[in-house]
Amino acid sequence: MQRSWTSRLGWTAAGLVLSLLGAWLIAQRGLEAQRTAFETDARIVHRLLSQQVVQHDAVLSTLALLEPERTEALPRLSAIHPRLLSVLARAPGGAWADAALARAESTSRTSGRAVMAEGDLASGRYTLVLGAGDGAYALVIALKGLVPDADWPMHRASSPVRVALEWKGQSLPLQAGRPLDRGWRFDFDKVVAAESQPFHAAATRWVGWGELPWLGMAAWVVAVLTGLALLAHALRLREARQRAEALLRLGQLGRLNAMGEFAAGLAHELNQPLTAVLASTQAAQRLLADEPPALDTAREAMGRAGAQARRAAEVLARLRRGLEPPAGAAASLSLDLGACLREALHLLQPEIDRRGVAVRWPANEAVVVRADPVAIDQIVHNLIANALQAMDRQADGPRELRLSVRREGDRAVLDVADTGPGLPPDVLPRLFEPFFSTREGGLGLGLTLSESLAQAQGGRLSAGAAPGGGALFSLNLPIATDTPP
Repeated sequence: MQRSWTSRLGWTAAGLVLSLLGAWLIAQRGLEAQRTAFETDARIVHRLLSQQVVQHDAVLSTLALLEPERTEALPRLSAIHPRLLSVLARAPGGAWADAALARAESTSRTSGRAVMAEGDLASGRYTLVLGAGDGAYALVIALKGLVPDADWPMHRASSPVRVALEWKGQSLPLQAGRPLDRGWRFDFDKVVAAESQPFHAAATRWVGWGELPWLGMAAWVVAVLTGLALLAHALRLREARQRAEALLRLGQLGRLNAMGEFAAGLAHELNQPLTAVLASTQAAQRLLADEPPALDTAREAMGRAGAQARRAAEVLARLRRGLEPPAGAAASLSLDLGACLREALHLLQPEIDRRGVAVRWPANEAVVVRADPVAIDQIVHNLIANALQAMDRQADGPRELRLSVRREGDRAVLDVADTGPGLPPDVLPRLFEPFFSTREGGLGLGLTLSESLAQAQGGRLSAGAAPGGGALFSLNLPIATDTPP
């Protein structure tokens, strides 16, 4: 039962780990795709803004080169470039009415390029000044519509990306975006390609939980759970097949050994009457030899009876010799009794679960014996199977299988106790007799065979009452002096 729960917990943990790991990787890929799309749009915005502000430098450079004599011709530039709100000029020897323009012109002459005049970016406009020769020119530029909607890479009203122009701590939103309190945030900040107008093109993208690839994540989780369920089912089928094969092998060994016990018992039971028949016929043959010669026929018949009796005895002896294992055939190895017990529990786990039996087995140190592994497996299997069958006859009360492995001096003891009806006192003396069974339909050879196998390993098998009720069977074996493989 405990192994079954451990297996289920292991499969559940594996499914949870794989599901979370795969879902996290899919979410990361989805976020990376969102970041890539955001950075692509942000770079397009930066390039478009850079193209527009560079044109402003070109307009001022053209004015300085042409030096138009009539200032009334300057407003015509606004018709050509709608974002130019006005074009201002300072004639040679004249002065700017705005001190900020004068300061910007002075800076322009020092740097040799156009310079932005101080102003409020939030008003949606700025002034660009260029000092050229004895005069100077200024452009008042509108930021609204700096990039036409037709060229803008995103839908300004619905896009979650916020885009703004920033300059000296001032900010002018070009696209509102959709700010979020929770989620993931991507940022982009780059100066436009014009030294005269050092605007920062700043973009921010918020990704909410609802934008994660939930469909792909759910598909992954379903695929993982389905795959693990199929794998677990296949492993259970394989384990059940291996368990059935092991049980079949133990059953075959049990039947062969039972047949051997049966044949040996039968030969023992028939040998005495056959011997008596042989002795009687031989005596009759001697007595009949004193009769008149007419009894030769009877003497011959009795001789044939004696020959047949000897032949029957030889057949039975040959049958017994054929069923007994050859000397030295069973290889003794160093065995851990706890491992043998675990293997038997594994084979009988379906029966334990079906009967609702709780297994109580406290942790013990390793106890190593020297014995034939097949014989020990068969003994342990028989004892546990008998305990389970005994508890079937117990209608009420707990169903517990109590196991223990311990040392007693130079001996190892394996105890198998149940909570069944127990063993009546009159049954105990006959418990290991051949063909004696307390179970209806039983052959009465299992415990006899187990006792014979235990004695063949230099051990013994005993039975008694378990503390608290039920039966207790103890297998006593010699401790191994070497180390187990």
